[in-house]
Amino acid sequence: MPHTMTEKILARASGKESVTPGEEITARPDFVIAYDFPGYTDVFFKETREDFGIEKVSSPERFVLFIDHMVPAAAPKEEELHKITRAWGKEQGVPVYEREGIGHQVAAELGYATPGGFVVHFDGHVSQLGAFGSFAFGARKGVIESFVTENVTMTVPATVKVELVGTLQPGVMARDVFHQMVRVMGPASCCFKAVELCGPVIDQMSIEGRQTICGQAMFLGATTMLIAPDAKTLAYVEGRSKVDLAPVYPDADAVYERVVTIDVSTLEPIVVVPPSPANTRDLKDYVGVEVHTGYLGSCASGRLEDLRVAAQVLRGRRIQPGFQLHVVPTSKAIMAAAAREGLIECLVEAGAFISSPSCDYCFGRIATMSAGQRAVSTGTLNTPGRMGSVDSEIYICNAAVVAASALEGRIADPRPYLAEVANVAGAAA
Repeated sequence: MPHTMTEKILARASGKESVTPGEEITARPDFVIAYDFPGYTDVFFKETREDFGIEKVSSPERFVLFIDHMVPAAAPKEEELHKITRAWGKEQGVPVYEREGIGHQVAAELGYATPGGFVVHFDGHVSQLGAFGSFAFGARKGVIESFVTENVTMTVPATVKVELVGTLQPGVMARDVFHQMVRVMGPASCCFKAVELCGPVIDQMSIEGRQTICGQAMFLGATTMLIAPDAKTLAYVEGRSKVDLAPVYPDADAVYERVVTIDVSTLEPIVVVPPSPANTRDLKDYVGVEVHTGYLGSCASGRLEDLRVAAQVLRGRRIQPGFQLHVVPTSKAIMAAAAREGLIECLVEAGAFISSPSCDYCFGRIATMSAGQRAVSTGTLNTPGRMGSVDSEIYICNAAVVAASALEGRIADPRPYLAEVANVAGAAA
């Protein structure tokens, strides 16, 4: 019987020859990932020992912890949480990575993104590991099962296949592609389903762009999103993968719940307007709206291609006086690479504030807005209060839009700036 990627990965993880959508299974994750956060990891550590009598987790090499929120600590209780995490990791023989960047990105850099792998976390944005052909999903507090036993109990999701066709226009990025998927398909279109992404647009897209799209799967209601490994994927994971697994591919005649084809040839830059990540609109309809601050970063869009396009827009220019542009590379490795390329220098000279990699800007712990302020953001959410006051507003857009808006102090179209750069480059050639 033909199978999807999800069915093949979960069959292997559950020790079965095959599984079918709707089937209840007990599967063994290849990796259990978490970041320390109040009410989650500290509770897992306590309950594992006190409620279940487990002194040591089984197969600690499968576990990895990240300290990527509340970094650096701003209060004793935050540092106490970090101490608890460090101590538990040392006691259990579980690696703890601190100040390396946002865990979802660093996990890929460290080799926890493996084609054919099965990964659990409590945070759904771990789905970005699907860009490498892993089945990675957020089980929320249900992830404690994998601390107490070697397995997780779950229902095999049906798979929706999404084929992206056409050619992306200048100024349109992976972020726009994902939000177009939400606009076309609907924010609840894939509830409790896996999404298998394919098509010529994906084939041509960078690994970074694929991570951006896969990491936002939850905003389609999806459990996770996967992309079949190709040469780009295999080149990235070579020498990194923590486990030796055969890459998994869907059968040519795999049965999907449905197949959706989206042509992005005419797609223009978009903006997602408050108060919901489902509110995808055309950028052109919001050009001119006054904004006061910008955030370029997060597990969704703070990678090298995001920093590069922002630098293209900002090079030789200064941001609008009074506008606050915060740039937060997704990982330390990305930040170092950006420095080597001269991107950090360019952004600083334009007036941006560069911060060390962390999740803190995305969830509103740092650079919070007051009532009445508006932000352009590459963060993951635009719900009220996400970046400060519940009476502030967040407009989600791609990195080029953030940079152009920083120059003008209002939502701006980056394409004229990018066209100027292209013209100069063409003349020089």
